[in-house]
Amino acid sequence: MRKISGRLPARRSRAARQTERARRAECGGHNSVENGKKFLQSRLIMTLNVLIDILVFAAFVVAVVALGLYKSRGENGSEGYFLAGRGLTWWLIGISLIAANISTEQFVGMSGSASGLSGLAIASYEWMAAITLVFVAFLFLPKFLKSGMYTVPQFLEYRFDALSRSVMSFMMVVVLVLVNITAVIYSGATVADTVFGHSADLPIDLDVATCCWAIGLIAAVYVCAGGLKACAWADLLQGTALIAGGALIAYFAFDAFAARPVAEIATTAAVSPETLSSLSDAGVFEKFFKLNTDKLTMFLPADHPEVPWTALIIGLWIPNFYYWGFNQYIIQRTLGASSLAEGQKGVIFAASLKLIIPFIIVIPGIIAFNLFAADQAKSAMNDQKILATNAGSYSIVYFDMMEAMKKPVTAKDTVARFTYTIQKSEAPSKVAVISEAEAGALYDSYKAAKADGSLAKVRFEYDDGWAKTHGGENGPKVLVDRWNQKHAATNGGGDAVVKKLYGYKYDSAFGLLISKVLPEGFGMRGFIFAALLGAVVSSLAAMLNAASTIFTIDIYKKFIVPSAGDKHQVLVGRIAVIVFAIIGCIVAPMLANPKLGGVFTFIQEFQGYLSPGILAVFIFGMFSKRAPRFSGAIGILTSPIVYGFLQWQFGDIAFLNRMAITFACSLGIMAALTLAKPLKQDIEMPVNTSMDLSSSTGAKIGGAAVLAISALLYFIFSGLWF
Repeated sequence: MRKISGRLPARRSRAARQTERARRAECGGHNSVENGKKFLQSRLIMTLNVLIDILVFAAFVVAVVALGLYKSRGENGSEGYFLAGRGLTWWLIGISLIAANISTEQFVGMSGSASGLSGLAIASYEWMAAITLVFVAFLFLPKFLKSGMYTVPQFLEYRFDALSRSVMSFMMVVVLVLVNITAVIYSGATVADTVFGHSADLPIDLDVATCCWAIGLIAAVYVCAGGLKACAWADLLQGTALIAGGALIAYFAFDAFAARPVAEIATTAAVSPETLSSLSDAGVFEKFFKLNTDKLTMFLPADHPEVPWTALIIGLWIPNFYYWGFNQYIIQRTLGASSLAEGQKGVIFAASLKLIIPFIIVIPGIIAFNLFAADQAKSAMNDQKILATNAGSYSIVYFDMMEAMKKPVTAKDTVARFTYTIQKSEAPSKVAVISEAEAGALYDSYKAAKADGSLAKVRFEYDDGWAKTHGGENGPKVLVDRWNQKHAATNGGGDAVVKKLYGYKYDSAFGLLISKVLPEGFGMRGFIFAALLGAVVSSLAAMLNAASTIFTIDIYKKFIVPSAGDKHQVLVGRIAVIVFAIIGCIVAPMLANPKLGGVFTFIQEFQGYLSPGILAVFIFGMFSKRAPRFSGAIGILTSPIVYGFLQWQFGDIAFLNRMAITFACSLGIMAALTLAKPLKQDIEMPVNTSMDLSSSTGAKIGGAAVLAISALLYFIFSGLWF
């Protein structure tokens, strides 16, 4: 049984890596002049390639920042800083919405989810977003612009009361800073570390923490200087570069996939020898579709942990409508529109762009697993070894996902194929699977270890993917429960603790594509990384600007200094940006823990505390004229209570289904309050008379086209055709 070291080796310095590279280059003959020349030539080429990448990267970043600051000059008032003077045109709004939305949290998180259990189904976040944006353009945006509001919580005070506004303001700032901002910083740092962190050609050593601080502070300085208008104009370059960069990665990913022999491509479903043989001379798309049939469906089982088909009915609409309709850092772009028609055209333009995003993010993520499953497994194992050093007196018994994913087994041969082990050291020496038939021998080992004082507890760990492959009576949860029940009298009933193990680090998918499929030279990696960092800065700037806007307008001006003038508010907003960025940089490295399930899942999971209640309150408030004012705060506060209870007591329910239940509870409570104590007369909302509120005919035609194409995509990838 091969042993794995108990500690992860310390990361070598840049000088040590260069020395090792030189030693390997010279191993064919230390006195060979020819080897020395070849080594120097290769070093020169590698250094030149890195230099070109750095120059392209630096030039792009300087151009983006310069354009944003140039276009935002003269916007000194609060409306100019927070809403770009309400002068944004449709094409600027559309590309800015995409740039603010698509960041490394999507490239890293969505490609990671696609690489893992969800496959193409994770694209529902994009294609359903396109549908959602059509409704936002024609149902929500007219009401928002008509009210003349600066922030989303401000609308709640108009419709409900000051308490509703305050509760939402506080909750949104907390979620923006501790979830959204933190996740964007971490995902950007992960890509930077994967691509450049281990390069011996860089003048400095990079790690995730260093990259977090660099990205966070760059974005903070950027948004402090220019406000929303600087963000919007910079987004024009960054959004365009992001889509172009994603298309390049998709092209080279398919190119690498075509070159890989069929037998060497990793899949999550069993492939028959006949199928493998028939694909030896197949084209790249035929090979891709036939080897990934299990991942190319939009409709997954109802018990799927991330995107069950039931979520497409209710659950997934909740984060979509919340994000695009009531999320400050997104809706703030549309609030800066010069007219309702411009705002609607911009939103529909963004919806059309959302339709193509899965083809440059999700599909490459699936290919990443096909090509680099071994690298993802190695990364996950390293992370587990790091976590195991904190296990203390726990012994760790692993359920092996990696072999199960490569060779799916049936209930009949589960026992024969896998073995178990108990490890007394601080880190595991073997990943293993137990079956009920092995429980007796496992217990004997456990009892002996506990008797000599070397073991206090046993911790069983398993992966969702393995659990799906080995469900029912042979599932890990069932086996562990049986083991506990069988030996409850002697182990105290609580010595076995069940945790999850992630057999693959799926979030490494996008970084692996950049580092392994993009050709070196030509500044291509520099351009891609510049586009990615630009996306990080763009999204981060949008979030920082939104958080500072809510804090300044809804908290500081309302409760701390009500008399604050325009310049005072802008100053407070800029200080808030810096503080929030620092908090994000401190918290971001903590997201490296694989037990969080990936950055994209982390974001959606924790937004579940907030989004169902806010969506319920807004929808009910907009379309129910007699909902009492006090019901707004109650509806919002219902969300974290119900969602938290469901997560605590029913953690096996997919988080999207928990969102649906929470949403229904908030709506039900507001309906009951309205029936019990309805308003005696309709609410009179404020009216913004300075803006043209005429709707756009072109936007209506475009919206209909988006709905039709979305329906067609779901039909094509329904699982009926391949």
